[in-house]
Amino acid sequence: MNAYPYRKLLAAAAAMAALAIQGTLLAQVQVIAVPEPYTDTGIPFAPAHAAAVATPSAPNAWGGPRTGGEPTLSDRVADYKIKATLDPVKHTVDGQQQLTWRNRSAHPVRTVYLHLYLNAFEHGGTTFFTEHRAMGGRGVFSTDPKDGDWGHIELRSVLQNGAKVDQSFVHPDDGPANDRTVVRFDLPQPVAPGATTTLDIDFHSQLPRLLARSGYFGSFHLVAQWFPKIGVLELPGERGAVKERWNVHEYHAESEFYADFGSYDVKLTVPKGYTVGATGELQGAPVEKDGMLTHHYVQGDVHDFAWTADKRYAAPLTGSWTGAGSPPVSIKVLYAPEFAASAAPSLKAAQDALSYYSKTLGPYPYRTLTVVLPPHNAGAASGMEYPTFYTADSYTKVEPDTADAFELDLVNIHEFGHGYFYGILASNEFEEPMLDEGLNEYWNMRMARERGQKFHPAPWWLRALGVSPGFDGFHYELGGAVRENPADPAGQNAYARLQGIGPVYNRGAILFHDLEAQLGKQATEQAFKEYYKRWRFRHPSTADLREALAESSGQRALVERVFAQQVYRTGKVDDRVQEFASTEVLPQPGSTIVKGKRVMLTQEQVDEQIEATREKWEKAHPHAGPGTGPFPFRTEVVLRRRGEAVPQTLLVRFADGSTISVKWDPQNGERWQRYTWDKPVQAVSAELDPERTHLLDTNKLDDSRTLKADKSAARRWTFDLAALAQAMLTLIATI
Repeated sequence: MNAYPYRKLLAAAAAMAALAIQGTLLAQVQVIAVPEPYTDTGIPFAPAHAAAVATPSAPNAWGGPRTGGEPTLSDRVADYKIKATLDPVKHTVDGQQQLTWRNRSAHPVRTVYLHLYLNAFEHGGTTFFTEHRAMGGRGVFSTDPKDGDWGHIELRSVLQNGAKVDQSFVHPDDGPANDRTVVRFDLPQPVAPGATTTLDIDFHSQLPRLLARSGYFGSFHLVAQWFPKIGVLELPGERGAVKERWNVHEYHAESEFYADFGSYDVKLTVPKGYTVGATGELQGAPVEKDGMLTHHYVQGDVHDFAWTADKRYAAPLTGSWTGAGSPPVSIKVLYAPEFAASAAPSLKAAQDALSYYSKTLGPYPYRTLTVVLPPHNAGAASGMEYPTFYTADSYTKVEPDTADAFELDLVNIHEFGHGYFYGILASNEFEEPMLDEGLNEYWNMRMARERGQKFHPAPWWLRALGVSPGFDGFHYELGGAVRENPADPAGQNAYARLQGIGPVYNRGAILFHDLEAQLGKQATEQAFKEYYKRWRFRHPSTADLREALAESSGQRALVERVFAQQVYRTGKVDDRVQEFASTEVLPQPGSTIVKGKRVMLTQEQVDEQIEATREKWEKAHPHAGPGTGPFPFRTEVVLRRRGEAVPQTLLVRFADGSTISVKWDPQNGERWQRYTWDKPVQAVSAELDPERTHLLDTNKLDDSRTLKADKSAARRWTFDLAALAQAMLTLIATI
């Protein structure tokens, strides 16, 4: 999904946060049982507001782990054969679909449910638009469609073995009564356990003027979520289900999708002169008839199919990629002529992403990848993922070390990465968006970090003056991470979030950055490889991720603690160095015992003794540095906690270059801690989290204190600003 409208709004805040950076266990989680709404067929719907699953899936869930020895990559459930014709003037698609569905359950199924996603755009009263207005219109578009710009899908005929199938619209999430994004089919013939049935469906899709993830602008068409798509019948032991249930949510404004794996055999007929790109492999040359070309695509072991057609596309830019364990991959970049500058960087980003994801997660199993760069005014189509097919951003000029170059590269990597988390792992994006958007964003920033890639937010006029600071990708995420007052757990679903979908990306990336910093890079990467190996083609849950990380890393307590604090619930992280002092321990006036006799020392006598001791010591140590002397120093540090308990490291530096490091990880809810040391040398600084493990901390500036004020940063910025002002005045004078 396109996170980049959110990112662009947050870029300035992220840059400022980056500047600032640079200068309870699982048992504690309260799980509330949510009743599953029953259908009148006896099989319930998944709960309307289902979110992160806490119970691991059964070992045999989704047919059990895929070993590579099976005849197909996935345990295919739904197979689609579609013949579709595009009318690029009316922006319609007429389709004939054969849907073959397998009943995986142990009981006969008499009713099935399908998504009709395009009906989200048929009027302003749908679940999608009702939620969009309630959110204040934020997202990739700001207003409802105008007259004539709406979209919909009509079912013109539905047959099972020649018999008519009765239809009715249902509302699994209790959405508006006139929402028609989920349809019920009552089958003339029940589907026996383990058996299949085929539905013959004729449909007519009216594409909307481009809004979100699908539609047209001029001759450009992104045809996505365009056909009737069956919901998922989950079985006991799968994603927390305790009984059979239909997972078939309405189309929400900030949710995406979830579907069974299967095969797609799709023939697309478009006018001659239109270039087509689609999910899967093209089967031979297009066939021409009556001025139309039919393009035939086939792809197995995916759970969706999308395509594009435009008569303005330039000649495709093509490339290839090979990697260990993967088949050779043919890459095609489709782009409008005005965005030719973005084509080659997009191809390179796709190749680099193939290499990185294959190396750090597991082999890419498909033979094709199609990249689409939408034309001018079609930005609502950018940044969207489908199996073997994604759309990216488009720029007329791509200069190195600019915000545009970073975002073009990153959106390509991000949308490709969905091919793993949304595509191959196939998590439920309605209920557990963190498993896709959050993990993918995190993996993107890991890739950027390993490439040494920086975000350069400076506008052109600052770059012209030689000012172009670069920021680490994870620091770039801080602007949208909602560190101060997070309201939504990372594991919350996509459509019931007070602070919207944005923090799923930003806070999710930072959350897993911090977990990796505690587990270690090697342990983290090995754990994610295990997660991919176990759950590819199987629809894992949050609990399945948790278990893979805990078991593979060998650090269960740490993993469960992080998930309990930040995934199943949420809270800010806010630790600080509250007090820091390092003072000499000097003799004090009063009475004392000397050689068995009580002796009284006045303040004057003590001062004379101190002075004499200093003079003697200084003569003996003529080259002694600051922070040393004849008397010991007592160093005290007070730590204060105002958020969630996280394991911390305190590093105290001393004037002679020595250090003391202590771990602070109270288990009984302590909110503060005092540390005291007596040493012959004075401390100069105290710093929490010296390795920058906890980027979720609300304010890294209060993590450290120095004994003496350090004005170097202020002086540096003063000089930089003065130089910038002088340069600007010089520039103005030359105009």
